[in-house]
Parts: sequence; C-alpha cells; structure tokens
Amino acid sequence: MNSRPETLKPACSEAEWQARVDLAAAYRLVALFHWDDLVFTHISARVPGEDNAFLINPYGMLFEEITASSLVKVDHEGNKLGDSPYPVNPAGFTIHSAVHAVRHEVGCVLHTHTLNGIAVSAQAEGLLPLSQQSIFVLGSLGYHDYEGVALRDDEKPRLVRDLGENSFLMLRNHGLLTVGRTIADAFQAMYLFETTCAIQVRAQAGGGSLVHVAPEIIATARQQAAQVTRSMGSRLIWPGLLRRLDRQMPGYGD
Repeated sequence: MNSRPETLKPACSEAEWQARVDLAAAYRLVALFHWDDLVFTHISARVPGEDNAFLINPYGMLFEEITASSLVKVDHEGNKLGDSPYPVNPAGFTIHSAVHAVRHEVGCVLHTHTLNGIAVSAQAEGLLPLSQQSIFVLGSLGYHDYEGVALRDDEKPRLVRDLGENSFLMLRNHGLLTVGRTIADAFQAMYLFETTCAIQVRAQAGGGSLVHVAPEIIATARQQAAQVTRSMGSRLIWPGLLRRLDRQMPGYGD
C-alpha cells in the first residue's frame, strides 16, 4: 500500500510550471547519477516573476520520487505558499534562502553530500588543478568553513560572503554547492564539480606525484568553455539529459 500523501497539480503560471518540471528533472538526475543522500540534500529554483518565492523538495520524498506538482513553494521567510502535505528541510531552507535573497540573478541553487565532494572538502588544500574538468571550477570557487548543520540564521551572511559572485562553493567537511542562472546551468556546474572531486580522490589514491594544470590555463577556462560549447553552455546538454530521464526515470513532469 502506498502511504505517500497525494499531490495535486498546483494552480500556477506556465513559467512556474516549466520551472517545476525542470527542477523535478534535476532532482531525478541527481538520483540517477547517485549524488543523492536519502532525503537530506536539496535543490531550489526561483519562481519566475516572483522575487520572494522559490521551489524546493518536499522533505521526506526520495529524489527519484519527486514530481513537478510535489515541489513545495516557499517565501524567503519559510512560509509555504500553497497546499502541501510535506514540510521543508530546515537546513535546506537556511542555505537556499540565504543565496536567493542576495544573488538575484541566480535561478537555481544545488547542494549535494557526495562521498567524493565531502572527501575533498575535508582536505586542507581543497580542490587541486589536476584535470581538465578542474579548470572550469577553480576559476569561480569559494570555500565556507563548517559551522555544524546549517540551521541558524546567523550563518547566512558568512555563507553568502564566502560564495561571493562565484558559481561553485565548497562547504568544508560538508559537501558541494553550485548556482546557475538556470536549473540546467546549476546541474552542469555540479556535474563538473563532482567529476573534478572524483578525479582528485582517484589521482591521490595512486600514491604518486601529481601534475598540476598551469594557472595561465585556468585563467582562460571561461573562454575555452564558451568555445567548446559554441556559447550554448548548458543548453547543449540539458535536452539530452531529459531524454535520458524519459527513458530511465519517467514521470518527473507529473
């Protein structure tokens, strides 16, 4: 017997519904790539046309179960804007509300607790320039020291200070965070971040001396990224990812 509360399609604009579909897809993709941590991480998306509202996961649903209609709409004070039988992860609200309140150009905030990400976040030297993937992260990376589970409002100013104008934030002893103008941007950034951490852990496991990418190459990473994607960025990969979901984990658009 299915004991999950039923969710109904909310009354919303076409723009909000599209954001819901893309955000549900991002949750499913995180599960598909095995970046989820039961129900304990979170992705949020700003509601188009509403400065004080964002969408986040219903706390208690596995990422592979999340649908467009099940996402919870909240304001920056944590009030639910609409009917939902689910609460919101309090740590998730603290992190995401902090970023959305300050970085108005950010449409999506994505946070993970992956083994590779946490392993690198615990290393004093942090992320190292060891791979082609790393150059795209290192040019826009901040670090935030661990202060315990993110439940206190007084941590918010330090978190947004450490993120700054960057797209990537390493949460020391905790995990990874990316932001993007779109949900696809934030997901692609997390793919690069997670892959970079996985490569670093494997390279270090070999026990030999490691070759670092030169700083002058890292400095040109943004131009290289634009060239290799023909300036399409995440728009180049997002449709293919949705096709993969449709084959392997359909139903996110319900």
